[in-house]
Amino acid sequence: MTATASTLGPSAYWYVTRSTGAVALLLLTLSVVLGVLASARFSAPRWPRFAVDALHRDVSLLVVVMVAVHVITTVADGFAPISLIDGVIPFHSPYRPLWLSLGTIAFDLLLALAVSSLLRRRLGYRLWRAIHWLAYASWPVAVLHGLGTGTDVKSAWLLVLSVLCVAAVVVAVLIRLARTPSAVPGIRTTGTALAIATPIGLGAFALLGPLQKGWARRAGTPLPHAAVSRVALRQTVTPASTRTSLLTRPFTATLFGTVSQVSVGGGAIVTLDLRLGGGVSGHMRIRLGGAPLPEGGLSLTGSQVDLTGPGLPSALGGKVTSLQGSTIIATVRDTTGTVVNLRAGLSIDQSNGNVTGTLTGTPVGGGG
Repeated sequence: MTATASTLGPSAYWYVTRSTGAVALLLLTLSVVLGVLASARFSAPRWPRFAVDALHRDVSLLVVVMVAVHVITTVADGFAPISLIDGVIPFHSPYRPLWLSLGTIAFDLLLALAVSSLLRRRLGYRLWRAIHWLAYASWPVAVLHGLGTGTDVKSAWLLVLSVLCVAAVVVAVLIRLARTPSAVPGIRTTGTALAIATPIGLGAFALLGPLQKGWARRAGTPLPHAAVSRVALRQTVTPASTRTSLLTRPFTATLFGTVSQVSVGGGAIVTLDLRLGGGVSGHMRIRLGGAPLPEGGLSLTGSQVDLTGPGLPSALGGKVTSLQGSTIIATVRDTTGTVVNLRAGLSIDQSNGNVTGTLTGTPVGGGG
């Protein structure tokens, strides 16, 4: 099992979505800094104003592309049970609804900025300017999204990156305020207070929330996600009385058992060891494995499900096809080719590792 588990790890999509998220934050920060400096009519011998404006525009468009890749690869990775719709419609996904929706809102604001820039001549300067300034709100929203739902939020490199991004924007804002005419009453005072309060508020939030143990569960993370190594189970061959119920017609059973997790070869294996009851006898084992995430859970890259019971000529084996919150959907088959779709609704007691739930099975044909 060690040799097999050592090959497990996050999918390529997982690495891409993490890296694009970090790069998007960097580019968005650069875009905000350039925009703030441009509004202060900043220029230098080697950086004339038109160059600052052009770079700001190009970086802003690149941010939109990077965030789009971030959303697409997050959906393709499958770790978080979200769809492309969740990437553009906030509060639609049950997975970390608030923190995921903040990212969606930031993306929507960036899309509005990109579209309005393309239609600038038709919209008029005032409307374009209003949308442009509203898009700046995408930066603090994106920072909160990264802190609230980022997989590397407790990593030193991401914390340093976040601090540098916040510091860059604060410095740019203070430079802009210093160039604000003193005749404008209250602008400097209010702006300076907000510039100082923002990093303090973000730091307090990080310390009291994402950096605390158990944040993943409080943030709204459903059942841990993982990938798997194949492990053969001992087969049970007993009278054929239950073969009819398990392989030729739908059945429903109660589930009870335990969940355990072990570290193996740089990753982790989560095992759900379950017994069937409620008039149906059998044993089901779901093995999930992968790389542990900093805030808890694992990165989903595969799965293995095995079901044995009285009357079965061989174990039914297959994989998880979908994770929907606390519901696991799988497809298994035996050596004769009989295929059964399984749906397990589970309830896990995190304090003692006990698992209860229900299992429904629907044969879909095959066999000999």
